[in-house]
Amino acid sequence: MTPIRDCPAPDPTPSGPTRYAVPAGAVDTHAHVIGRPPAYPFVENRSYTPPAAPAAAYRAMLDATGMAHGVLVQVSVHGTDNRLLLETLATDPARLRGVAVIPLGLPERDLAAMKAAGVVGLRLNVLYGGGIAFDQVEAYGALAREMGWHLQFLIDARSLPPLAARLSRLPVPFVVDHMGHMPTSAGLSDEGFSTLVALVRDGAFVKLSGAFRTSVAGAPYVDTIPFARALNDAAPERCLWGSDWPHVAAWDGPPKLSTLLDLMADWVPDEGRRQKLFVENPRALYGFG
Repeated sequence: MTPIRDCPAPDPTPSGPTRYAVPAGAVDTHAHVIGRPPAYPFVENRSYTPPAAPAAAYRAMLDATGMAHGVLVQVSVHGTDNRLLLETLATDPARLRGVAVIPLGLPERDLAAMKAAGVVGLRLNVLYGGGIAFDQVEAYGALAREMGWHLQFLIDARSLPPLAARLSRLPVPFVVDHMGHMPTSAGLSDEGFSTLVALVRDGAFVKLSGAFRTSVAGAPYVDTIPFARALNDAAPERCLWGSDWPHVAAWDGPPKLSTLLDLMADWVPDEGRRQKLFVENPRALYGFG
């Protein structure tokens, strides 16, 4: 049995970009809060063991990077136990929104409580242990439509071609994490990446994030630039940015947030498009006033 590895801790001194100013009202659409057992147990089938990432450190990261708002995504190691996510949303309901991971069949009162707390979407994750797979994506789509939520997918883009038709029929908006979480070595012409670009052109949202996960060249991740530009050119009105803090499973060491943010000057060189990416697109999707 492969041992479960401990993740490195995130950069203790996060900071904003040096190549441009983060626009007022910016939203970080992808980060995690993480507790530690026994108060917040880890699932046994997890893919890694992370350090704690408490709410106070998360809010400090938002402040340090110039983010007015944040979206918390339920982390895979806590499975469908969303308690810490919901507790963190309650600390700053005007500033924060959440994307939960839940089993089907929850009582209506639990769903209503999640919505009232600031949950606006559901995540399905096929890459890390503890996530929810695609087997029942239509049922999750129906639930999301009933709740006024969207769906979010963590998937390797190379798995998308046989799933694209099902995704296109979903009755709610959907978001693909981390530019499809595909290594740049697969190439722009890879069928999976081409499928992702087509889905985004046709209505999907995509997070321009996770450069340290997809780059094979390493920091400053210049090999990711053509992939981000292809997605942004497909639909600048449906691209989002996320820090992915606290950068779990960053086995080569945690990235610097200033480096990831500076990369946006190359990913999205146009200032007007960056305004959409950081402010207009996420404020509309996640319901910030």
